[in-house]
Amino acid sequence: MKILITGADGFIGSHLCECLHAKGHKIRALSQYNSFNFWGHLEHLPCKNELEIISGDLRDSFFCEKITAGMDAVFHLGALIAIPYSYEAPKSYVDTNIIGTLNMLEAAKKAKVGHFIHTSTSEVYGTALYSPIDEKHPLQPQSPYSASKIAADMLALSYYNTYEMPIIIARPFNAYGPRQSARAIIPSIIIQILSGAKELKLGDLSPTRDLNFVLDTCEGFASLLELSSFGEVFNIGSGVEHSMQEVLDIIQSILGTNIKVSQDKERLRPKNSEVFRLISDSSKLQKASSWKSRFDLKEGLKQTLAWFEKEENLKLYKAGIYNV
Repeated sequence: MKILITGADGFIGSHLCECLHAKGHKIRALSQYNSFNFWGHLEHLPCKNELEIISGDLRDSFFCEKITAGMDAVFHLGALIAIPYSYEAPKSYVDTNIIGTLNMLEAAKKAKVGHFIHTSTSEVYGTALYSPIDEKHPLQPQSPYSASKIAADMLALSYYNTYEMPIIIARPFNAYGPRQSARAIIPSIIIQILSGAKELKLGDLSPTRDLNFVLDTCEGFASLLELSSFGEVFNIGSGVEHSMQEVLDIIQSILGTNIKVSQDKERLRPKNSEVFRLISDSSKLQKASSWKSRFDLKEGLKQTLAWFEKEENLKLYKAGIYNV
């Protein structure tokens, strides 16, 4: 298939390019335009020269039409995702996550693509009202980021209901692995330790998350191409929850360190914005496809650490700066 991936230069997007390319698909990868002609994580992919990489901006509707023409399927991952930055620049999230999604939906409708897989996030559920969280769980906008993603999800579903477009919503829980941004807690812990920090600066370690190794997440995305369950939402998660304290302890155990931790107020969310518990019920996707999560947390962290321990990868990060 000819597949367009927006947000291809990001963490999950770059892994998804590798995953779908390995399955024999022809990939058109969208990287956010910049004057340096820098393609983000696509720069480091072994298959880079076998992808059609295009630079541009989802906020331009004419551009979205141009890149979607002739595609069989679209994986729409392009979004602003950092929760702390959404407190500082909420309009940017509306422009990119909502208007950008609208532009892509219109472009896909005009191009008559066979599958439009829209990327949601487990953050739309907010703190769990019941566990594990299935797709019927109420949506709770506990940050401007999650509000923008809820709006984008509803737009996508409206295009299914109004125009009978082949929309599927992928709702991944917390992915982690090589190439993840330092804004996330796992890379933040690893980078500080490997850079020789005497004290780890972290936020609240009590929240629990359903952590899914990025290769499992991408296989979950890929499995949606098998389905014709349009107008449906599918969770992608491991079904296991871990507190951030547990994650820290496992990383320190693997590395053989025991570094003191101090709470950095800058890394704490506003009181009513923190999501304290997320755990996925992914049985809907497991019943509909051949997908299931394969990596447990310790194995996934070992592979993640192996990537970060390479000097050429670690130097891509600024250890002394809190990345929002």
